[in-house]
Amino acid sequence: MPYRVAVLAIIVQDPASIADLNRLLHDYAPYIVGRLGLPYRQRKISVISIVLDAPQDVINALSGQVGRLPGISSKTAYSDVSFSRPAAAGEAEASAFCFGKEEAADDEH
Repeated sequence: MPYRVAVLAIIVQDPASIADLNRLLHDYAPYIVGRLGLPYRQRKISVISIVLDAPQDVINALSGQVGRLPGISSKTAYSDVSFSRPAAAGEAEASAFCFGKEEAADDEH
């Protein structure tokens, strides 16, 4: 099954659901590329972005489970590209297509 890159946006309105959310994210840790969480204290909510690199069914499963938690809203945005295999550790650093590295790779030839 092809791998896709996606961003799962989460808004936490009920702090009582945070433990369940963290358990879910722990279960899907092998597919999580990065996580950014921002407490929005003035509104008494938290905003979390999760970047995933996973098969679409895995992304859908996590998104559905997160969305069913009480007091939590979520939406998922998918990239238009798919990959035949998971990214290898360190692969992004070696890629000529990383930000700003296209020019460096061209300069070397």
